[in-house]
This record gives sequence, structure tokens and C-alpha cells, in this order.
Amino acid sequence: MSQLINRPEYLNQLIQHKDVDLVKIVTGIRRCGKSSLLDLFHQYLSDSGVADANIIHMNLESLRYRNLLDYLAFYDYVSERIPKDGKTYLIFDELQAVEHWEKAIESFRLDFDVDIYITGSNAYLLSTEFSTLLSGRYVEIRLLPLSFKEFLMFYEFGLSVTAEEKFQRYLQFGGMPILREYRFNEARSNQALEGIYSTVVLRDILQRNEQADYGMLQKIMLFLCSNIGSITSPNNIGNILSNEGDIQAGKGKNVAGKTVDKYISMLRSAFIVYSIGRYDVKGKQLLKTLGKNYIIDLGFRNMLLGYRDVDRGHIIENIVFLELLRRDYRICIGKIGEAEIDFVAEKPSDKLYIQVTESMQSPETRERELKPLRMIPDNYEKIVLSMDRNYINSYDGIRSLYLIDWLLS
Repeated sequence: MSQLINRPEYLNQLIQHKDVDLVKIVTGIRRCGKSSLLDLFHQYLSDSGVADANIIHMNLESLRYRNLLDYLAFYDYVSERIPKDGKTYLIFDELQAVEHWEKAIESFRLDFDVDIYITGSNAYLLSTEFSTLLSGRYVEIRLLPLSFKEFLMFYEFGLSVTAEEKFQRYLQFGGMPILREYRFNEARSNQALEGIYSTVVLRDILQRNEQADYGMLQKIMLFLCSNIGSITSPNNIGNILSNEGDIQAGKGKNVAGKTVDKYISMLRSAFIVYSIGRYDVKGKQLLKTLGKNYIIDLGFRNMLLGYRDVDRGHIIENIVFLELLRRDYRICIGKIGEAEIDFVAEKPSDKLYIQVTESMQSPETRERELKPLRMIPDNYEKIVLSMDRNYINSYDGIRSLYLIDWLLS
């Protein structure tokens, strides 16, 4: 077992929810560290004095549990092992392997003094039947690959390596924790990412969607990777792919668009793609048309497309998107008149408007990035993030920040 590396932000979330009567569900793409997080939590429970008998920890993808594939068998197996005295902590990894697992979970809650923790690698885990049964009785903790801050803790760098060089590594390799074993060996890292990606596609997407076509899924994924941060709609993508002969356009209008939409939603369900909508800042409403798609980890994008430094603007936009997610913001793209704002990020008590650009040095870029922010009629914070080590840190009250400082703040 390789040494566990602490991810305190997530571990603390679990600790804060401990003994609250809600099922704790940790979701995230495969291999982003969910099992390790549960191992850390198990360790924490033991260190806090919980007896071994009162911790039941199972990974349901292990063949040891191959006979527990339906909820009744699973319920009976676990029930027999719950001690009579004291609270028992139930920790179940990759629970989507058990059919109708939610019925067993609900029953444990009713029948025993337990505190329940679950992980799963696809959003079907939180699908409608489940949400209906446990409605209001669970909390979802979304685990993402390493942030830049965590990346610096995970890897060891020589003293002479600058922040920019470290960041460059992060852009190239991404934040999947497993890559640490390969110490920035590009060929081995790509093989590892390819393995994870294939598992996600085969187990979390194709097994669940029998009509899905692998070639089509791959084309759409490559399209999304090449167009990170570009405003698109399924219909646009469908038209482009049907013009290239990849999708049969069919007689009905929008057939291609519907196909694309279906595939993007499969990619979303496996947590490999995130889609966000547009928000009209003046009209204060979400718009139905055109959104943007971001990739859960840039390592996958670079593995699929090859690493190219040309799209840095879009790549750093993807990094900012993931960082806002980690910081618990609800995110959309802002539209004000004809202008676009990269991100409108909201929390119940806070709102940020953010533009992301590689550099603010040229007057044209500066004008393009600042103009939409100047048009916003409210007083919430407005920020431009760039790779400039700035000597100017504000333009008429719009803050200009060096991206690396913001990521580490």
C-alpha cells in the first residue's frame, strides 16, 4: 500500500459531517483519490479511539464481495457484522456495484446506530431513484483531482525550480494523484492516464449505455478537448461533426445535436466533463442556449491531443473553472449586452466576476477583458486573472491578479 497523502480540505469536510444523520457520498472521477480519502478517514476514526469492530470498510469492486451484487445479500452480510454496542461507521467504496444499494443504505439507517460513508465513480449513483429514496438525507462531497496547491504538496521539487516551472508541470501533467509515482515521466504518465480514461469510458459510460458507440464518444471527447472554454451548443458540434461525415445528419432537424447532447451527458455522468450555462447579468436569468464545457483534468486533454502550448489561454481558463468548483462556487458564464464574462461565480453570501487571459500587456487585450467588467451595474468584486507578474494591480477598481498567486491564496 503506498503511503497515503493527506488532503486536509476534504478530510475536514468528512470530519465536520461525522455523526450527523446524513449519508456522506464522495463522488468524483475514477482514481482521483476517493478510496484514499476513505482510508484517511478510517485512520482518523481509529486514532480517535473507535474500536476496529465498529468500523466496517468494504470496497465493492473487490472480488471478495462478488456475491453481494444485490441489495438483500449486501444488507444481510453487513447486518451480521454490526456490533450490538456503540455507533458503527460503515464505509463503502464503489457502491454502484451493488444493484439497488440505496434500499440497503436506507435500511441500515433505520435499523442500526450507524454513520454511513459511500464513494462512487459515476453520477448514476446519485440518479433519480436514489435521490428520491434518500431525498434530503445525504450530503455530496465532490472530490476533484489535485489543485495546484495540493500538487505542490504531493510532488517534491528541487530548490531551484521556480513557481512558473512548477505551474508549467501542472499544466502539462494535470492533477491525477497516481501520476506522482512516475515523477514527471511523460510516457509512463500518459500510459497511466490512458488506462484511467479507458476504464472510465468502458466501465462508467459504455457498460451503462449499451447503444453508445465508442468511436462517436471518442470524437466528441476530442472535440470538447480541442474547444475548451469555447462557447458551443450540441447543435453546433453536431453540425460540425455531420459536415465531417462523423454523424449521419438524418432527415429530422437536430438529430445530430440530440446525439451530441446525449454523449456529452454521458461524459458528464462519469465526471470527466463539466458543462456550464450562460447567465444574463442585466436580465438576471439563465439563458437556454450555448454553454461551455471544461475537462476534469488537463492531463487527460494532453494525453488525448498531445501537449501543445498554444492554447494556454483556454487551458488556464479550465484551471480557474476547477478552482472555483473546489472553492464551492456555483459557476456560469456571464453575458452582458454582446460581451461575455468568463465566469460569474456565486455563493450564498458572495459573488465574483472573473476574466481569464494569458496576458494583459497589449492595450487591445486589456480593453477586451476590462470592457465587459466595466459594464456590470453592481458592486461585487471584479477580477482579471493572468500570467503577468503585475506591476499594476487595479484598473478603476477591477483587480488584476497573477494567476499563480490567486491559485495559492
